[in-house]
Amino acid sequence: MNRLQDKTILIVGGGLLQVPIIQTAKTMRLKTVVCDMNPESIGFQICDDRILMSTKDLEGMVRETKKYVQSKPIHGVITAGTDASMTVAAVASALSLPGIRFVDAEASSNKVKMRQRLKEHGCPIPAFAPVWSLQDAKDAANHLSFPLVMKPADNMGARGVIKVMNKDDIPFAFRHAKKYCPTGELILEEYMEGPELSVDALAFQGQIRITGIADRIIEREPYFIEIGHNMPSNLSPDTLAEVESVMKKGMQALGIHLGAGKGDIKVTKNGVKIGEIAARLSGGFMSSFTYPLSTGVNLNRAAILIALGEVPDNLDPVFSRVSIERSLIAKPGKLLRISGIEEAKKLEGVNEIFVQSKVGEIIKEPTNNIEKSGHVIIATQTLLESEAVFEKVKSLIRFDVDESLGTNEKELNDQARIRFGKDICWVCKVCDGVNCASGVPGMGGVGRMETFQDNTTALNEFQILPRYIRDHVEPEISQSFL
Repeated sequence: MNRLQDKTILIVGGGLLQVPIIQTAKTMRLKTVVCDMNPESIGFQICDDRILMSTKDLEGMVRETKKYVQSKPIHGVITAGTDASMTVAAVASALSLPGIRFVDAEASSNKVKMRQRLKEHGCPIPAFAPVWSLQDAKDAANHLSFPLVMKPADNMGARGVIKVMNKDDIPFAFRHAKKYCPTGELILEEYMEGPELSVDALAFQGQIRITGIADRIIEREPYFIEIGHNMPSNLSPDTLAEVESVMKKGMQALGIHLGAGKGDIKVTKNGVKIGEIAARLSGGFMSSFTYPLSTGVNLNRAAILIALGEVPDNLDPVFSRVSIERSLIAKPGKLLRISGIEEAKKLEGVNEIFVQSKVGEIIKEPTNNIEKSGHVIIATQTLLESEAVFEKVKSLIRFDVDESLGTNEKELNDQARIRFGKDICWVCKVCDGVNCASGVPGMGGVGRMETFQDNTTALNEFQILPRYIRDHVEPEISQSFL
């Protein structure tokens, strides 16, 4: 009898990148409960039960899952391909399910906390500084070595990440990163030159098992667009051994002792260093597609078993192939039609093609990994064969665009904000007109805006004097009886 068939797994996220783990759970004969804020999400169409709630709303997720388990059980919680490890940890703690501590999930999600934790444990990382205001960024640049990288502390998919070559680039980089930052907290760190690797790992029973290392292909500076990755990595065994050691040390420092870990690791002239480590399986189609196609190992199944408190099995590769992911990037403009997809899918070696752009959309030059038009998954015996197949794919797939319609109202507004930065409030910690993103104090002021600062100082001299609905009295609480 299947020991898992009566168990329920909660999957945080119902988007495209969560579909493979939902499908894997169903093949394991588990009951699948998917939570997502989009009632039309693809995950809701294939799961057994649903919870309609934003996966970023921690309190809402805990409230709704507690309500759910009053009538139906949940035996494990997991996510894949999305930065929801804090939500997973919060729900796991609230429902007494297997998982890591919330504080460790937070350290694995917030890049500033991550860097601080890794530094405390002696892990190899670049020099860095937390940034809230433009002045913070300018001050940090004085003791960091260019080139630098500015990025949001709390986002994924390279959204808001930008290279900073000199001090003159800081204001634009600050505005770009801030635009993609939910909380307003940024990080400025030294740029690491060298190959970048994507690493998947599983932690269970006091051990950390590295389950895949891929070479990432990053282009289009000053942005960091991953146009693809190759599985397995082509670096030397000695280098990969160092990568594994650094990855394990980083996971231990962050407290990822149960579940999945995903690392972006750099190989620099000064040794292997940690870019980021998240407490989840990788996105970018690695854990769900290229690694299984390369090795025959189902990582989603192994991660689900850990989330249920079980010991994963079948982690040893059963074959060795080369699998690659490559991005499809359309020219900027209004997308008129897409053709050649079905023909390309019939090519030998092509496993899957995902198209994200839709006809009628305005395509712009991507500045992050979310804004690409599509992805191709290919598996063959050698890297050369896989790359040759991708060239055939590119010759078949056409994105026809009207390049004269390369913008929309949102794009115009974004460009206007960049050019007229003085009219934008970047929600500084202290609103005194000193650290506004434009470098000129105040929002909506004129001249040198000394009046704004004078008014701020004057307002601080006033305090609210509350008026109560009744006069203040001394209560008499004594009482006579008998």
